[in-house]
Amino acid sequence: MMQTQFTMRPQALVTGASSGIGAAFAERLAHDQLNLILVARRRDRLEALAERLKHDHSVTVEVIGADLTSPDELLALEKHIAEIPALSVLVNNAGFGGYKPFITLDADQAEELIRLQVVAVTRLTRAALPAMIARGQGMIINISSRLAFSATMPSPPLPKRATYAATKAYINVFTQIMATELEGTGIRLQALCPGVVRTEFHQQVGIDPESYPPNIVMAPEDVVEASLAGIRRGEVICVPALADPTLLEQVDASQRQVFEQSRSGSIADRYRLGRTP
Repeated sequence: MMQTQFTMRPQALVTGASSGIGAAFAERLAHDQLNLILVARRRDRLEALAERLKHDHSVTVEVIGADLTSPDELLALEKHIAEIPALSVLVNNAGFGGYKPFITLDADQAEELIRLQVVAVTRLTRAALPAMIARGQGMIINISSRLAFSATMPSPPLPKRATYAATKAYINVFTQIMATELEGTGIRLQALCPGVVRTEFHQQVGIDPESYPPNIVMAPEDVVEASLAGIRRGEVICVPALADPTLLEQVDASQRQVFEQSRSGSIADRYRLGRTP
């Protein structure tokens, strides 16, 4: 009887769970008594994390070593997700930086960014939704970045980031529109947009984390706390350090104005000035 109750717990799947924000989500969700499926390329790290979480929180933890930039490995994970009857939480966290001027970013690495942070997010979300909708309950958190809002900001001081920031902007738009499509289904969605977080991410992109002012570096556990509090509040876009959420409302209002005020079959007058007689 106890075994049946144990296996019927809701489950959470976290990609990129071997370190940083992904590992912090795994820790928090295990603490909240969800059984876990942890996915990352570094299987050895996942297994060490899984053993600790099972010991500390008495949850089941399945480990899947997978490279989600590989179409075959991504497809295998999609099929696995579609067969999970009690998947309640999906955290699409896998990603990397690729901070370089676009002209020096290797084309294959640029494609890997897109595969991981656009294609995988899209396909795994699609795989998880049917069972969630059937149960009338579910939560999908897609890890974006504060850099999704940085398109008009110069480099320096920000890093060269065209492909990375563009994939994060996709995550924001995708999540916002999906949240609208899924209204009334019981599914909650969020694009989580942290800034500088104390993880291995910065070493991987060649940035010394000690170069940041200490007051702007956030702990991954705080990012997770903000995310879960925000999704309970209905925040589709969550920026953990943003004190004034009306700024996001202003962004939405400006976008709507651009859309509505460009509803015309004629070009704007300023484009007529260069006409030749």
